[in-house]
Amino acid sequence: MKTVKIGLAGLGRLGLIHADNIQGMKHVELTAISNLDETVNKQVQNKYQVPYAYTTYEEMIKNQELDAVCIVTPSGFHPRHIQLALEHNLHVFCEKPLGLEVEGIKRTCEVIEKSDKVFHLGFMRRYDKDYLYVKEMIDRGDIGEISIIRSYGIDPIGGLESFVNFAKKSPSGGIYLDMSVHDIDVIRWFSNSEVKKVWATGSSKAFPELNDLNEVEIGTAVMQLENNITAFLVAGRTASHGYHVETEVIGTKGMVRIAATPDKNKVTVFNDQGVVRPTSQSFPERFREAYVDELKDFVRCIREQTKPEVTALDGLRSTEVAIACQHSFEQEKLVEINYEG
Repeated sequence: MKTVKIGLAGLGRLGLIHADNIQGMKHVELTAISNLDETVNKQVQNKYQVPYAYTTYEEMIKNQELDAVCIVTPSGFHPRHIQLALEHNLHVFCEKPLGLEVEGIKRTCEVIEKSDKVFHLGFMRRYDKDYLYVKEMIDRGDIGEISIIRSYGIDPIGGLESFVNFAKKSPSGGIYLDMSVHDIDVIRWFSNSEVKKVWATGSSKAFPELNDLNEVEIGTAVMQLENNITAFLVAGRTASHGYHVETEVIGTKGMVRIAATPDKNKVTVFNDQGVVRPTSQSFPERFREAYVDELKDFVRCIREQTKPEVTALDGLRSTEVAIACQHSFEQEKLVEINYEG
């Protein structure tokens, strides 16, 4: 079987996770990396015996040995990096979001649509076994017609100070675009419908200085979908117990919850604190297998010359909804979404 050779752009926390996952796959090689920090490049190159290392993405994609790229660069660069990769005849896996502004994403979608190369977007919850199990239940009609979807995504509060320092240097696009795109994608995926109205609010009580950065530490949104499903989401950075991702679907025949508590494992501890269930502490821990499986699907699509289920349009729609939530929060009003193209 021919080895699929991948170039990885970006070696932050998630980039390093992808590096480890790529190197652990059969008949797949981490052939090149690109990252501004040469010290990090050398560390990763030595750890995984990566043949090539670059300090610019533009140089890396000129490497003619590559079959594909995995893009984990800052979100604002994603549209340009996707387009450059496709121009160099490379298959593309890109982390969410597809970009930070709608017009640039639309142009990128047009380029992707015209290309015969595989484009895969990193909505890893679609590859999580629990989410897949519930999706199958919904599609079979096991819980009847959906009326309400509720989805939480809350990071550990221990990382909040680090985020504040990051936000002072580089805009995240707001909590809805930075965090809620996963929840929005799940809502669209489960409901098979688009969001038409949003009302969003938020606050910053642990770190009020986020208000001056047009950021919040916890945000909420109520959404009305085109098929009259109501969706609620919470995005936050203040979970004291760990990494909390929870989704609930209420239907006419029943309801399901995914991770009502963010259990680390099946262990229950009995001690002077009472009865305690250890919890997941980070997204790499909670979705470890999903991150592996999404890359396996990317490689499968390359080998079989097929398209993945998740599309660039999914990225566009989730971004449009996230931006509408941000506008609703900033303007303190209900926002209706008008999709074009």
